[in-house]
Amino acid sequence: MGFRTIFVKNGDKLRLKLDNLIVEKSGESFTIPLDDIESIVLEGEYTTITTRLMEKIAKHHIAVVFCDKTFHPCGIFLGTGQYHHSAKHAIWQSSWSDLMKKEAWTVIVSQKIKNQIRVAELLNTTRERIALMESLANDIVLGDETNREGMVAKVYFNSLYGMGFSREDNILPNVCMNYGYSIIRAQVARSIVAVGLLPMLGIFHKNEFNTFNLVDDLMEPLRPMMDHYILTNVLDESENYLSYDKRLILIDFLNQKIKIKNKKMYLNQAIDLYINSFIKAMEKADWSLIIPLDFNQYLECAEK
Repeated sequence: MGFRTIFVKNGDKLRLKLDNLIVEKSGESFTIPLDDIESIVLEGEYTTITTRLMEKIAKHHIAVVFCDKTFHPCGIFLGTGQYHHSAKHAIWQSSWSDLMKKEAWTVIVSQKIKNQIRVAELLNTTRERIALMESLANDIVLGDETNREGMVAKVYFNSLYGMGFSREDNILPNVCMNYGYSIIRAQVARSIVAVGLLPMLGIFHKNEFNTFNLVDDLMEPLRPMMDHYILTNVLDESENYLSYDKRLILIDFLNQKIKIKNKKMYLNQAIDLYINSFIKAMEKADWSLIIPLDFNQYLECAEK
């Protein structure tokens, strides 16, 4: 299983040689075994990549993230059909009942909200606001049909960035979050496709134009971890734009550690375990089998 994220800037040429990624730039050549790579982030209008390499990338379950001219991730390349029971899993996935999906979503969104509350506490949010978020969290019904997630999110982001803050504003915190969430999205998508699930068939998100509905469902508990990572590692007063160095820091998020069942591991490894636990939970209709991606377990590793 790969563990490295490769960041490629403008003008690089990528090709294949003996199951290795060869990166060529300015007369220099760098060799990285494909077995070591988990994802590749491509920037620049003049970066080139061979179709032979893309074929091998697909077979190695490597996610490729493409960025536009403003350096924002705009597309993901994933291999398909590599899992030995892909058709079986796809048929099974399409048969999930509405009740199963609602029950699973309730567990996932509850963990996300729990993580958001903990992040807000660490950032000295007033006790009144914390109590409001906790009250909303306690009122979650099956499938969160009363949208407590959205209500908590408003209090949460206003607590982090001030009253009047909107996720639609074109400001640096939003630019960082959008970039960071895209990195998480690519990793979760890679893990989902690798086990033969269809990323477009979600349990809560159902947008007919979204190829990654299930990805957007399952990545939710990771968002508050990225929010905290951005506030503590990326945002500062020296720059008001997403610089190259800041982008590298955001990409490095997946190399942070979290504790799962008392074992420390990288977040990208934890995501694989989390996706597999979700499959087992859906197979047995036992939601206690979903491994919690708990912010406290992430923070414990980050502080050491």
